[in-house]
Amino acid sequence: MQQHYEALAKNAANYVPLSPLSFLSRASSIHSDRIAVVYEDLRRSWGETAARARAIATGLRALGLTKGDTVSVLCPNIPELFELHFAVPMSGAVLNTLNTRLEPETIAYILDHADTKLVIVDREFIPLLSQVFQRLGRSIPVVEINDPNAPSSETLGGRDFEDLAAAPIEPASFVGPASEWDAIALNYTSGTSGRPKGVVYHHRGAYLMALGTVAAWQMPHYPVYLSVVPMFHCNGWGHPWMMAILGGTKVFTRTPAPDRVLAAIRAHGVTHLGAAPIVLQMLAEHEDGGGDRFDPPIRVLTAGAPPPPSVLEKTKAMGFDVMQVYGLTETYGHISQCLWQEEWNEKHPAEQAQLQAQQGIAFPMVEDVTVLDNETGEGVPRDGETQGEIAIRGNTVMKGYYKDPDATRETFKDGWFWTGDAAVVQPDGYIQIRDRLKDVIISGGENISSVEVEAVLFRHPAVQAAAVVAKADPKWGEVPCAFVELRPDHQADEAEIISYCRANLSGFKTPKAVVFAELPKTSTGKIQKFQLRETVKAMKD
Repeated sequence: MQQHYEALAKNAANYVPLSPLSFLSRASSIHSDRIAVVYEDLRRSWGETAARARAIATGLRALGLTKGDTVSVLCPNIPELFELHFAVPMSGAVLNTLNTRLEPETIAYILDHADTKLVIVDREFIPLLSQVFQRLGRSIPVVEINDPNAPSSETLGGRDFEDLAAAPIEPASFVGPASEWDAIALNYTSGTSGRPKGVVYHHRGAYLMALGTVAAWQMPHYPVYLSVVPMFHCNGWGHPWMMAILGGTKVFTRTPAPDRVLAAIRAHGVTHLGAAPIVLQMLAEHEDGGGDRFDPPIRVLTAGAPPPPSVLEKTKAMGFDVMQVYGLTETYGHISQCLWQEEWNEKHPAEQAQLQAQQGIAFPMVEDVTVLDNETGEGVPRDGETQGEIAIRGNTVMKGYYKDPDATRETFKDGWFWTGDAAVVQPDGYIQIRDRLKDVIISGGENISSVEVEAVLFRHPAVQAAAVVAKADPKWGEVPCAFVELRPDHQADEAEIISYCRANLSGFKTPKAVVFAELPKTSTGKIQKFQLRETVKAMKD
């Protein structure tokens, strides 16, 4: 009877709060001698990495940090930032990785809003942090990472990071959180439409994101993973924690320059990496047929924007096995995947690339990813035409926005997290983004997907990058306006670009104006369309 089931209580033997910290504990035991970190001449085993993380956690507590304190980190992808993904939550504090490409004013806002108690900074970014403190009107205690590969050796006089790593290890330094709902990380959105919002992750979500990625990406033990996705972006999609599960090797290049990335792949036998579409495009253009095809293929996850099919074609020819994934900062990163279907093998490469650019189906750790009608809340039909908004439900959805209950309530409605992304559902159940809802162009009552127009523009041989936004029109209400960044040593004029689009699109979808300029991008490769919209508003007819 029911009471007999309910009489069986949780206890320490049968209930442990889920936390990715447990992955490091396991790795230090069973993968202790395997190489965890490769960076220039540096090699560290999982045993050494775990010992350093435990020492750093002890050092952080010795500095007075307690549960719930925010530790902000301004650092590129190097081993120290990898260690901090374990050490900071191990200390009870909350990890806030800062976008190193933000301007001082925004970083100052984040440090103030996040109630930061300590900043850990790589010395390359000390000049930036100095400007941040000037705008903040106060300083915050600093620990400095003195990487010999950094292009700067300036100092604010802060404590050396290696002092933390040399701290005596406390016996209880591997104790996990009291509750899996405890905060593990605070990540700020890109702030492309106003002040950035602080997205709070919990231990349970980070644990399940790592496990779900292993299953969805069909990861083997002992992968060699190249750290390209910035760890300030959704904690590197949870991949630092994932690597501890598999006893893999994480390779660092400090900067994701194409020559360094390609050299690292060949030098270290890289098997897996994640990268934004803009990074894949840079790799394809840098290689330009000059290197041998990677065999076996390099497994790649790409996200951040729908990848142009032309980029997918080029990278496939290089030997990159690319899978498009989709997610947001609010969902710990990727929560859907364009899982390859066997029947696609027989299709033309161009059609395969079109299919690969879909956002696909839910990851296994996500309860549901669907497309709903904004007004009725009902699912849209699987017709590839009816547009709705992507909505998500699951354990890898954020706790909420830090100190912003109104924004939290607004995005959590009717039991769903509403993404703001407009999409359709194909007959096979695969989701395909049409646009951000705010980016849909409504011309004469017809919806125009900027993503569709951009995909055509990317196929033009002179186009390096492209973005399409709405331009006010007295007759149609709105018409597409294309912003185009040309490749070096290539030329094209407005008439040529418009003519090319007209040959590949319906007339009403063809851009009515073309602006040639370098496109403003975030550090993760996303084009900042809000800036382009402001440019369009200032344009004369």
